[in-house]
Amino acid sequence: MPPATATAFRPGPSLLSEGDAARRANLRRMRLMATGLLVLAAVVFLLTHGREGAWGYVNAASEAAMVGAVADWFAVTALFRHPLGLPVPHTAIIPRRKDMLARSLEQFVAENFLTEQTIRERYLDAEVTRRLGEWLGDPVNAERVIQEASPLAAQALERVGGEDLQEFIKVTLLPRVRSEPLSPLAGNLLEQVVADQAHHGLVDIGFRELHSWLAAHPEDVRRIIGARAPWWSPSWVDDMVVGRIYSELVAWAREVAGDPQHRIRQALDSYLADLARDMQHDADTMASAERLKERLLDHPQVAPSLVAVWDAVKVVLLEQLGDPLGQLRTRLAQELGDLGERMVSDTTLRARLDAWGADAAAVLVSRYGSELTTVISHTIGRWDGRDAADRIELHVGRDLQFIRINGTVVGGLVGLLIHTVSQLL
Repeated sequence: MPPATATAFRPGPSLLSEGDAARRANLRRMRLMATGLLVLAAVVFLLTHGREGAWGYVNAASEAAMVGAVADWFAVTALFRHPLGLPVPHTAIIPRRKDMLARSLEQFVAENFLTEQTIRERYLDAEVTRRLGEWLGDPVNAERVIQEASPLAAQALERVGGEDLQEFIKVTLLPRVRSEPLSPLAGNLLEQVVADQAHHGLVDIGFRELHSWLAAHPEDVRRIIGARAPWWSPSWVDDMVVGRIYSELVAWAREVAGDPQHRIRQALDSYLADLARDMQHDADTMASAERLKERLLDHPQVAPSLVAVWDAVKVVLLEQLGDPLGQLRTRLAQELGDLGERMVSDTTLRARLDAWGADAAAVLVSRYGSELTTVISHTIGRWDGRDAADRIELHVGRDLQFIRINGTVVGGLVGLLIHTVSQLL
């Protein structure tokens, strides 16, 4: 009788996790059960050997059960090691051919699991957007995201600036801007602004501020206008004319500021529309815009000014990111929570985000799936043959013991059937 448990399973230190310990216990228990059936069949065979009558049927069944148990023990053991330590051909399959098996497993995973269609379907079935929206909809989770992301964002902002940023602007940004014609782009942008009337708010602010300044600084305005008076005119005439001009100027500014349909506003809209069209189609205007761009880019203070603006913005952002109760972090958490609620309630937005996410996952798999699956062959390739066999047996050995159990039971039934047929004949 071959000792089924002669080669004990000895996992390495890396396998002694809680889950692996449970698997090892289950494997040992199933081995004992399968070996126990073999021992039981052998005992029954010895006790019934040479006896006639019904005991002959029992003896035949036990004999066939032993044959089936030994054969299946050999088959299962041959996967992981040489049975009884004998170098029988085509045994210890996994230790000898682990590299080929790893490549086959790698190919199987790549062709059947990491495919664009499979990943896209699985992503859509998982409803990632809805689940993420439900999670972000909780204010606690939204605040936690901002709390965790704020230090990272602050560190990233700290690294951007100084001489490196100025060098980037001089070497990369400004030459790129210089080489690209900006007039058509600016003209198209201005055309959209005029069409959407997005500039009206700025115009309203400008005329209101102009009227307020004129009303609050009469002496300054009178002095500016009076400076243009001829030297020979009497002072009382200058005072009267300047006063009249100032009054008309204040009234005009008040009228323009209070009338959205004023002729000056309409003329400004018409001028901006013509300018937008000319910047896109008129050669002279486009050339003038490019010359203006070149003059601005040639100014030595362009790069330092951009860096100074960025530094000022960065200081404000860092202060806000460092304040847990600041307006920026509070507003970001609120906006993130609102986005989560929209991701749950807005089916159109959710479908669009799901489609984008599925496409992104499919692209990542198509480009990097083969590199991901190489982890299988690289990891198994670092194992020695015995270690690979032990690791694999730890995960599948318990189920393989059912082959031995079934072989014992089925072998006994087949032996009983054969003996019965032989007796009938």
